[in-house]
Amino acid sequence: MMEPLILVVDDEKSIRSFLKVSIETQGYKCIDTDNGASALMLAVSHNPDILVLDLGLPDMDGVDVIKKLREISQIPIIIISARGHEREKIKALDAGADDYLTKPFSVPELLARIRVILRHKAFEKFPKEIESAVFQVKDLVIDMDKRRVWLGEEEIHLTPNEYKVLVLLAESHGKVLTHKYITEHIWGGTISDDTRSLRVCMGNLRRKLGEDPSQPEYIITEIGVGYRLIDE
Repeated sequence: MMEPLILVVDDEKSIRSFLKVSIETQGYKCIDTDNGASALMLAVSHNPDILVLDLGLPDMDGVDVIKKLREISQIPIIIISARGHEREKIKALDAGADDYLTKPFSVPELLARIRVILRHKAFEKFPKEIESAVFQVKDLVIDMDKRRVWLGEEEIHLTPNEYKVLVLLAESHGKVLTHKYITEHIWGGTISDDTRSLRVCMGNLRRKLGEDPSQPEYIITEIGVGYRLIDE
């Protein structure tokens, strides 16, 4: 079995070297570069399993790298950036990034995010006809054929929109979904105050899942950006 290949793109040599060593100690292969043009070339020529991308590159903005890459590839992209403002996070995620970590970040967390993406990629290799229609994480079970949800042995009764939001999160579990992405998929962008409607819907959904807002067990809020359902 071939080792996963990770492409790291950052203009700071010390960060690239540190990440390369950290990634390779996990048994993965790693290649790196310091600019956007080279990143695009390596992404096409080497077809890495994951791209770890800094937004502040010397030749082009990282968001432009994401947009150009998304025209030709669906390689999962994890952003690592000092840009911590929520608008920057939303811009990158809407452009096609799959995850976002703000510098300084924890290397163990980055490695955990990499493992999540690799698990998703491994799962996607199975033919659709043998995939289970039942999704489970911890005590939460969603039967997508029967449109029924359980928490442990108790069946949870959700409204149509609550169910749709939960399934959308489950389909991308472990990934951050922006407010815009969720509202467009659930409401189609047709309501005037879709962000408030999402907040109300999410609050009701969490209450039915018995979540403590200060210590969520299933649905994690990425403040100012969106939500993600835990992976395991």
